[in-house]
Amino acid sequence: MSRRSPVLSLVGMSVVLFATTAFTTPSSTAPARPLPATPPARAAALPAARTTTAPKALVEEAVNIDWRVLAGLDYTNGKSTDTLKKLEGKLVRIPGFVVPLDDFQEEGAEFLLVPYYGACVHTPPPPPNQIVMVEMGGKKAVKLNLFDAVWMSGRLKISSVESPYGTVGYQLEGLKVEPYSSK
Repeated sequence: MSRRSPVLSLVGMSVVLFATTAFTTPSSTAPARPLPATPPARAAALPAARTTTAPKALVEEAVNIDWRVLAGLDYTNGKSTDTLKKLEGKLVRIPGFVVPLDDFQEEGAEFLLVPYYGACVHTPPPPPNQIVMVEMGGKKAVKLNLFDAVWMSGRLKISSVESPYGTVGYQLEGLKVEPYSSK
């Protein structure tokens, strides 16, 4: 029967502790821990993507909103609710379905976001307050899949725009697209 060294057990526990704390966000009551400095020789060897800092927009917390909030825009006269006005220019996260601007487009940097599957595609489009024109930051192309719901994060602008599918009530500078989950 083999016997494990207590040192090995401590090392293993340290790895588990580090792994579980490294990927969690600090609570608002706990003081932030400074990250250890990377030695200059090692920093030069790291790929550029790992040494750059996150854009300010990704550091800011996105506000989850739903289509009922976006329905607060009266597209006939351009007036919106106070809640909606407060979201102007803010980083938001909206669930929805992607609609490519061109038929059979599999990737793109510009597309529509709608509240339900099939909206705008060979049917009358939803009202303008239920369509968001998304333009990905840096014209970064993303995969456009009609069938899967997504979370779209970006800066919201209340602005009427004409699209191939009709009038759109919102523009979003897209920063991140991720598969939809209930979280």
